[in-house]
Amino acid sequence: MWLRLRQVALVASSLSRVVDDLNAVFGLEVGFRDPGVARFGLENAVIPVGSQFLEVVAPTRPGTAGGRLLERRHGDGGYMVITHCDDHPRRRERVTQLGIRTVLEFEEQGYRCMQLHPKDTGGSFLEIDWQEGGEDPDGPWAPAGPDWKRAVRTDVVDGISAVEVQAVEYARVASRWSEIVEIALRRGDHDSPEIALDNATIRFAPALDGRGDGLAGVELLAVDADSAMRSARQRDLLDDRGVIMIGGTRFSLRTGG
Repeated sequence: MWLRLRQVALVASSLSRVVDDLNAVFGLEVGFRDPGVARFGLENAVIPVGSQFLEVVAPTRPGTAGGRLLERRHGDGGYMVITHCDDHPRRRERVTQLGIRTVLEFEEQGYRCMQLHPKDTGGSFLEIDWQEGGEDPDGPWAPAGPDWKRAVRTDVVDGISAVEVQAVEYARVASRWSEIVEIALRRGDHDSPEIALDNATIRFAPALDGRGDGLAGVELLAVDADSAMRSARQRDLLDDRGVIMIGGTRFSLRTGG
């Protein structure tokens, strides 16, 4: 079985501000705005990064799950780790075996979604989806709409190589995610636990910033890191460690190889 990182979602109080920052710093363009998310009280923008995607969602009314997350984590931040699998029935069976609840499940037009309950996974939302024709890493992806390839821009970045999930009990959360996806943990930098997907890494770290559990960081494959850093500096998006902060999320750049 294979399991790939296909999409990363952020939640923001202002959709346009975060989208503008992603465009200015990383040269990325919106490929799709899904009218279907309105039923959840949200608006969104789905932005291709090579053949993967960054999604930004923002609440349009009170009482939404996204709005509650903004309150709980004291502002904008990471929202969901969305993976793409080749055998959805097997993944669904595993989730059932582990007694994990789902927040959302549906199937339509060759796409299956399974969003797991964060109280049962820990860390952040984890989603395991399937797409007909998904054997090709550059193939279709329903959440990005039918024409996302027209918006691909790879002058500055061309992929998502890792995400960082932070948690108070991060070792326990790492073990739980490993159990769900059936991929053994390995040790990364600073001896921290991580899961190697087929195209990216999920890293786990302690929550030390007072914001609690959540998706804290995204690592992008850099084509022109100097351009990204220069633009981030111009827009005052570098923190005191020189890390790019957009939408309450730490963006780092992986260069070479």
